[in-house]
Amino acid sequence: LGATDEEVERVCKMVNAEGFISGLPQRYETLLSDGAQGLSQGQRQLIAIARAILADPKILVLDEATSNIDTKTEKDVQRSMLNLMKGRTSFVIAHRLNTIRNADLILVIKEGEVVEKGTHTELMEKKGFYYNLFTSQFGEVT
Repeated sequence: LGATDEEVERVCKMVNAEGFISGLPQRYETLLSDGAQGLSQGQRQLIAIARAILADPKILVLDEATSNIDTKTEKDVQRSMLNLMKGRTSFVIAHRLNTIRNADLILVIKEGEVVEKGTHTELMEKKGFYYNLFTSQFGEVT
C-alpha cells in the first residue's frame, strides 16, 4: 500500500488494533498467512479495515463486517467502519442492522427485490419489513 510505518501505526490505533498487534511475536513486522491463524475473526476484520483505510478507496464495499465476533470487538469494528466510510460512497451488506443504523440510505432486500428504502428513522416509522427485522434483533423501540 506504500504506507509509512507511522501511517500504519496511526491507522492501527484508530481501529483499536494496536493492543493485540503489540502482543504479536514481532509486532508490526509479524508476517500473517492468508488464514491469519492465531488471530480471532474480529482481529482479522480490524486488520482488514486498517488496510482499507490505508488504501483510501473512493468506493467501499463491506460484506457483513461484524458477523461472528464478540460484542466488544463488534463495537471496535463499528467505530472503525464509521472512520473508514467518512467521505466515500460505501455499500454495506449487513444482517446485524446496528451496523447500518447511521447510513444515509438503506435498501432493504428480500428475496432479491428491494422492498423498502430510506434512512433508519424513516424505515422504523414505516413499521414494515425493516422495522420487524430490527425489533427482532434489538427488541421493541420506545
